[in-house]
Amino acid sequence: MKICVVGAGYVGLVTGTCLAEMGNQVICVDNNADKVKSLEAGHVPIYEPGLEELIKYNRSDNRLLFTTDLKQAVESSDLCFIAVGTPQDEDGKADLRAVYGVGEEIAKAMTEYKVIVVKSTVPVGTCLALKRKMQAYSTHEFSVVSNPEFLKQGNAVTDFLKPDRIIIGCNDERSANIMKELYSSFMRTGNRLMVMDIASSEMTKYVANAFLATKISFMNDMSRISELVGADIEMVRYGISMDKRIGTQFLFPGLGYGGSCFPKDVKALNETGLEMQYESHILKAVDAINQEQRHYFIKKIIDVFGENLCGRTFAVWGLAFKPNTDDMREAPSVEIINALIDRGAKINAYDPKAIENAKQILPAAVNYQESKYDCLNQADALLLLTEWNEFRRPDFGRLIQMMSQNYLFDGRNQFDPEVMKQRGFKYISIGRLLIT
Repeated sequence: MKICVVGAGYVGLVTGTCLAEMGNQVICVDNNADKVKSLEAGHVPIYEPGLEELIKYNRSDNRLLFTTDLKQAVESSDLCFIAVGTPQDEDGKADLRAVYGVGEEIAKAMTEYKVIVVKSTVPVGTCLALKRKMQAYSTHEFSVVSNPEFLKQGNAVTDFLKPDRIIIGCNDERSANIMKELYSSFMRTGNRLMVMDIASSEMTKYVANAFLATKISFMNDMSRISELVGADIEMVRYGISMDKRIGTQFLFPGLGYGGSCFPKDVKALNETGLEMQYESHILKAVDAINQEQRHYFIKKIIDVFGENLCGRTFAVWGLAFKPNTDDMREAPSVEIINALIDRGAKINAYDPKAIENAKQILPAAVNYQESKYDCLNQADALLLLTEWNEFRRPDFGRLIQMMSQNYLFDGRNQFDPEVMKQRGFKYISIGRLLIT
């Protein structure tokens, strides 16, 4: 099929590349000329395992093109995917200006029937509103379809090419059949495609993210209680995960969720309820607990070193909101590092992929290092904020020798408290007793 994907950000780039990998002819459109030029030259602006290789391969086979010319891309395509950002507005609602703006431009460029596929995360009612707005700019027939993405950063390519499910929201049989044909290769070993009404499709995306965020906040809430009563939240996690009704995923206590999806989607879904005169107490609590978890971790540091951190040096391992990505959006590291610098601390930081993005967000006072060990010279404490694999088995003897004090604040519960005590550390984690 001939496809254009409008928006070469995270979702658009992964979507366009994977659709090309499926054998389609894909044109990715972006209004940032520098980004398009960089992509044409083979430079990928985001870190996502496997993505750069797929882009190079499909570019070499001429299945994947990049352009700023939306009109030409629309004219030469059968399906037009909208994959632009819907950031959180000041009132907590999703900002839909980019979605509607792209829809208007697509409508003006159409010369025949098109299927408009909304890949962006949008509140219930957006697709129908988009269709009404587009009809004001075109007399040609077209369909608007909801096709939410379920991509985990760090595993997005696999998630797209080997999906758990594909959700299609449409209100006419013609577009439903076209979308079934597009995704037909995914149904060879089982029917993963679900066709439903548009409103249910839009809602499915938000509810999925809100539920996963709820699991994270619930475990963080339980970690606080576990610590107070002398229980180990990791043992609790093991115990409940054996129940098949609960499962093992998203049960890890830590610093809370971040990234571009969970924070804004929880808030946006809550705002949708408020618009309907319904207040979701659960969603409010999920958001509040997530914010409190960062303050909880900061308090652990202050309880040891005091409010005045002048003269203190902290080594920070991990800046991205999660491993296997360079995304700094809503990363817990931002609030934690800012709080420490505001109290006079010196920060030496390392992340395998996110340093360049971190420089755009964090204070200029942060000292970025080229390796995890470079951070440690005369550090009063090591803060583990992102659970990259390379942090799992460091040379602990080297850590002890390089640091001025032996405090390790583990925001991801990566190590065993008893083992860390034997290695000579004063180890402080989440939801577990302090062992000294």
